[in-house]
Amino acid sequence: MQIDPYLFFDGRCDEAIDFYGKAVGAKAEMLMRYKDAPDQSMVTKGSENKVMHASLNIGGVRVLASDGHNKGNPKFEGFSLAITADGEPEAERMFNALSDGGEVTMPLGKTFFSPKFGMLKDKFGVQWMVLVQR
Repeated sequence: MQIDPYLFFDGRCDEAIDFYGKAVGAKAEMLMRYKDAPDQSMVTKGSENKVMHASLNIGGVRVLASDGHNKGNPKFEGFSLAITADGEPEAERMFNALSDGGEVTMPLGKTFFSPKFGMLKDKFGVQWMVLVQR
């Protein structure tokens, strides 16, 4: 069994895919637009080129994404994505990239469980925890 996070970007999915590609090396392995849906009754005016479903690979982990209802105001509450860096320089790079345009909620620093740990909310509102394992 496997659990995959599914993020709904409410109309900003293409932007998010590009952002995560640069920030954490995400690669889109599959992308389907609403205009390609087998059931065209679900396609609303203006959503034809929006992302109906995408599968991203981030460090060997699958994260699913969509534009959802295309209202332009994604909301991500009640969870964080935790990403483990291979070392402190990578943690700093990813933390800085993910926080660009977002909000740092806990600066990257040393904790009792990690030489580098920090929390942020990216520009889409997705909460992240970046860490280096001991």
